[in-house]
Amino acid sequence: MTLDADRSYLRTWPDRLVSAEQKESYLLLLEERRKGTPIAYITGVREFWSREFYVTPDVLIPRPDTELLIENCLKLIPVGKSSFKVLDLGTGSGIIAITLAAERPHAEVWASDNSPSALHVAQRNANKHNIHNLRFYLSDWFAEIPPSSFNLIVSNPPYIAPYDAHLKQGDLRFEPPSALSAHDHGLGAIKSIAGTARLFLEPGGHLLIEHGYNQREAVRLIFEDFHYQNVLNYTDLSGHPRVTYGQKAPSP
Repeated sequence: MTLDADRSYLRTWPDRLVSAEQKESYLLLLEERRKGTPIAYITGVREFWSREFYVTPDVLIPRPDTELLIENCLKLIPVGKSSFKVLDLGTGSGIIAITLAAERPHAEVWASDNSPSALHVAQRNANKHNIHNLRFYLSDWFAEIPPSSFNLIVSNPPYIAPYDAHLKQGDLRFEPPSALSAHDHGLGAIKSIAGTARLFLEPGGHLLIEHGYNQREAVRLIFEDFHYQNVLNYTDLSGHPRVTYGQKAPSP
């Protein structure tokens, strides 16, 4: 960032001295890191699914755990089927919606967030990756989503309890609280999404939600209470329960 150059520059010009301004800029960035500011917020980028995404303090930092959502979504989205519609709720930086739109360019992908700042970051990322089969909505979950029926609804919602000590540790201290924690012991957003998603899913449509490693049983009960069928849980690379799947009942 300070040199505005890549690593090859350092190899090519190992003896070149930096300017006073560059030195000052570097020291300021070093101080930010010393305070604990996440590297992704300092550099402004983070890799996800082999793509580089812009990130700011207005959005969560992409994490490898969320790639589990992508893997299972891609299994459900047919290759080359243009009539397949996907909705990503709480898109943040757009990593889920953009990745799905890029991997399945014939699908129609919608994405929503209630933060204008987050949607600005997501739009920048969509432009960066030249995505054209994706539309964004400023919406508190489903509130401003036009009437439509989706084959797949996916979300990585806030799921940490407001009193959880982890919120005061590590990178979480710097990330937007509204994207991290939810009421009702961290389950409030999941309940809201699961309850309303039934009204927006096609019969036989799919719902996938990321959640905390210790919420598998609670989320399973939520899905079953809302009459989703074939409820399954998927574990991440560390073996932790991380994603729950449910299917809306097909038409009789």
